[in-house]
Amino acid sequence: MITRRAVTAGLATSLIGLPRIGLAQDPAAQVEEMTAKATPLKLGPDSVREAEAWAFNGSLAPIVRIKHGAELRLKLRNDTALPLSLHFHGVRGPNAMDGSGRLTQEPVAPGQTYDYRFTPPDAGTFLIRPCILGGSAEPQERGLSGLLVVEEANPPHVDQDLALLIDDWGLNDDGSLAAFEKPTDAAPAGRLGSWLSLNGKPTPQKIEAPPGGRLRLRLANACNARAMRLRFDGLKAYVIAIDGQPTSTFEPLRASLPFAPGSRYDLLVDLSTEPGSTGAVTALIGNGLPLLEIVTAGEKRPALPAIAPLPANTKLSDTIKLQNATRKDVVIKGDPKAPNVPWTINGAIGQPNGAPLLKVKRGSPVVLTLTNQTGLMQPLHLHGHCARLLHALDDGWEPYWLDTVQVPENKTVRIAFVADNPGKWLLASTVLERFDAGLWTWVEVI
Repeated sequence: MITRRAVTAGLATSLIGLPRIGLAQDPAAQVEEMTAKATPLKLGPDSVREAEAWAFNGSLAPIVRIKHGAELRLKLRNDTALPLSLHFHGVRGPNAMDGSGRLTQEPVAPGQTYDYRFTPPDAGTFLIRPCILGGSAEPQERGLSGLLVVEEANPPHVDQDLALLIDDWGLNDDGSLAAFEKPTDAAPAGRLGSWLSLNGKPTPQKIEAPPGGRLRLRLANACNARAMRLRFDGLKAYVIAIDGQPTSTFEPLRASLPFAPGSRYDLLVDLSTEPGSTGAVTALIGNGLPLLEIVTAGEKRPALPAIAPLPANTKLSDTIKLQNATRKDVVIKGDPKAPNVPWTINGAIGQPNGAPLLKVKRGSPVVLTLTNQTGLMQPLHLHGHCARLLHALDDGWEPYWLDTVQVPENKTVRIAFVADNPGKWLLASTVLERFDAGLWTWVEVI
């Protein structure tokens, strides 16, 4: 379990020097290179040995920033011992650039390179993570994840725009990486780390901001398996985007939000006008682990206008014609405690040369009924699309878009989307050990 000692030892860490790979302002921007390679690091404050980490360009949790409308030109160089491909989690881009290794592209072999080149259609906050059928968990658990921030043409005015990647690490007492789950396990539960990091560094991290200031927090869960809740202590927080897509602005219920692997939130946070006031973003693990501490300091900021929603994404349909939808049941089974009961969807493990879950024409509305017949919460990510979470009576949907949905244990939820992006698109567990074991299927849009 994550210990209080590991948390308190990081109190003095400041949130500075976040690794950025680029800030492309126009389509003529140069190609940015991300080299994935072994980078031994002492991670925890009490580590006496280095962890056998992998990192991009020698740094954990890189942040790639581009302006909306700019082309992303990124060259992956694989200097690790395993094949890689990168998925841009939440981006509704072209299928060839989805980065689903062994489905939409050949994995990048050790010593080889691959060029990702596309223009993200939406502004927002997106994950960059390994996605190789049967081989994603270890590269991510060694540290290969980052964020893609596509900035709006006219973003909200804030004092700081902070991209915050939360991860947990399976460490031995000496700080080295714990052994990975056996790939032969039929239904691995997923790796829960013993040490929590924020942008690859110890928590809590501390920042200062002016009294009366406003921050934008872009929060992303890069854990292999850890779902949690986030609580906002002493902060006036407003959600402005979920999974990268704008939403009607709202305050989190009881000042907390569910936070499954793959989930992202954009929030605006208004700070106290009094110097020396404190607030925190806290992970509700055990008695609560503070991730980010905010202290007001310096001169009071002039009053800001009231918080307003981000402009709606006009590229997403306002309506989904549920009466015309192609409907499909998605039944999840499996039991980590029973070695002969593997993870399955509709009775089968994922196969790249198998038949798709369904094949639909471009522009078709689709409703998926996701039934979790297991004793664990199942987070699923739909590639290449955004979906609505339907009400129980099929009479409407929640007022936000998502690409990563949590299906509680022994429960059923339904999502609806317009299949407007041609290609082969995964519907896959974001618990990467389960994904590697076959907890995925795919949808073909023709």
